[in-house]
Amino acid sequence: MPRPPKCRRVAFLPGATYFKPAGIPMRVLEEVRLSVEEAEAIRLKDLEGLAQAPSAERMNISRPTFQRVLASARRKIADVLLNGKAVRIEGGNFEVAPPGVVRRRYKT
Repeated sequence: MPRPPKCRRVAFLPGATYFKPAGIPMRVLEEVRLSVEEAEAIRLKDLEGLAQAPSAERMNISRPTFQRVLASARRKIADVLLNGKAVRIEGGNFEVAPPGVVRRRYKT
């Protein structure tokens, strides 16, 4: 029996969770799902400019796991941008841990 996945920590839930190219009707768009953990990895590494080790520590995961999550997120974002697809940010196995607030767990 495989080990259950570790709950990853995120400090940010995006306000907008769906993005699509302008001028293309929804009915003809392919959709890519980006998990909340993947969005958090992109935020920490690319937006905040943190190194891999502190980013992994903030998410409560190992550095190799952080690298896999980040690589998956970047691959999906490249697919969306270069192939004109929509992206939906949702799901994953995570807990929201903003400073000073009780942690809430989500599992989808």
